[in-house]
Amino acid sequence: MKNLSFLAVCAVAMVAAAVLLWEAPTAEAVTCSPVQMSSCLTAITNGSPPSSQCCAKLKEQKPCLCGYLKDPNLRQYVNSPNARKVVAKCGVPYPKC
Repeated sequence: MKNLSFLAVCAVAMVAAAVLLWEAPTAEAVTCSPVQMSSCLTAITNGSPPSSQCCAKLKEQKPCLCGYLKDPNLRQYVNSPNARKVVAKCGVPYPKC
């Protein structure tokens, strides 16, 4: 009887471990805020090289870029030739919306 109880506990532990390992990791939600892209403003407006902070924010805000392109107030910045250079230099593909 002890062996049966031990096996049952082992089986439950293995199932619990399998569930934890197979559960898909949850992605953190991104808060779309164009203000967070302020570190890229100089690179976009002047054509200067983007800073590492700019690239980090650009990568973080990547899911938001289509929304920024659809915003008439932001489109001119996101769609500019310098913005395309910045995303390329940061290794972020230009969005296809």
